[in-house]
Amino acid sequence: MRVLLVEDDEPVAESLRRGLVRYGFEVEWVTTGGAALRHQGPYDVVLLDLGLPDTDGLDVCKALRERGDVPIIVISARSDETDRVVGLELGADDYVSKPFGVREVIARIRAVLRRVQARAPEAAAGGPDRYGSRLTIDRKAARVHVDGAEVALAPKEYDLLAFLTEEPGALMSREQIMEAVWDANWFGPTKTLDVHVAALRRKFSGVVAIEAVRGVGFRLEIVKDPGAS
Repeated sequence: MRVLLVEDDEPVAESLRRGLVRYGFEVEWVTTGGAALRHQGPYDVVLLDLGLPDTDGLDVCKALRERGDVPIIVISARSDETDRVVGLELGADDYVSKPFGVREVIARIRAVLRRVQARAPEAAAGGPDRYGSRLTIDRKAARVHVDGAEVALAPKEYDLLAFLTEEPGALMSREQIMEAVWDANWFGPTKTLDVHVAALRRKFSGVVAIEAVRGVGFRLEIVKDPGAS
């Protein structure tokens, strides 16, 4: 996941950059609006501060939105409702007020990307996502089928399966999963995650395999069809 961070406050930027990198994000950091608009490299999401030294961040937001549909999350010390409304009207996808925690920002990034993917024309045209020949997940309807038959899932079971299947084969830490599926501010025991993983293993035996990586988290793999080459 590639992030363009536009922030002139070095301590804030360094803290946020280190946190994002620790969670597997690639971060390109620039300190001015002009540098953000000149940046040519590909990125999946923009974290944009409003208080930039050379121009108003709202103008940068507007210019970036006119160029394309990359998700933009405004990060700012401005907590005034007017700034929030203007930012969203100019094309921002979300707004995070300073001070904030890295976990909150990561949860916002994942939520924004899920919303963007859900409303993408190609996703709508393609219908449910298929994994192998047996499993389909209809993210618009929040329904899961195996061999054409719907599988009954509790809400968090569905959320966990939907999250893990976003990147089959990728190792997801317990912290990443808890933030995405439960809440960025979850302070309860993570044993609930193990209970939900066990439930998914029972319900999708032979369809997906969820491997526990001790001390880290979980990795979901799609079980290959026996007849597949």
